[in-house]
Amino acid sequence: MLAVEYFEVECPEPLGGEIYKQIANDVLLDHNLLKVVDKLHIFIDPKVPVFVAVGILRKITTVVRVGDFANINPQEGRMTLVISDETYLAPMLKIFWERFGKEKVEQPDRFTVILYDVPAQPKDIEEIVVADPSESVHKDLIYALRCIAPEGFRLRSEVFTGSKFFFVASENTLAEDISTLVAEKFALMGEVPP
Repeated sequence: MLAVEYFEVECPEPLGGEIYKQIANDVLLDHNLLKVVDKLHIFIDPKVPVFVAVGILRKITTVVRVGDFANINPQEGRMTLVISDETYLAPMLKIFWERFGKEKVEQPDRFTVILYDVPAQPKDIEEIVVADPSESVHKDLIYALRCIAPEGFRLRSEVFTGSKFFFVASENTLAEDISTLVAEKFALMGEVPP
């Protein structure tokens, strides 16, 4: 069952369109992207040849901050962070080392990090962003669309603007009027292009 609100594959050959719809569904499912794509319209014309995918992403989980997985206990000359989830420990340590220096960061065990004499308040530490899920979603989606596009369609153009995206691929040089085709496909979904 598809979790996508709008999902169409447009192709001059109906059987080819159905096959590509199944391929696209399988690739998005394999890459765990069906939950983040809200609308997707794919247009394939092997005679031109051109592959166009336009879509809208659902609101992606907000960024992960230190305060989301660690409690900070300030003391004289140091702050002790008690980690409740190790998932983001490595990126957090890397950020701390870059900002404060390795000599001011100690990790006595996997659930404790101590910061010594850092020039920041506990509230500032809590607000430090350690992960942005949208970055990996864009990379994963581009990879998935490359898998969906026909073999040999090596010339590509991809754009992400906010929650909207488009991906165009061809064997030949991409036509300058590709923006018109992209706009038409967004209009079929009731959207304007980015």
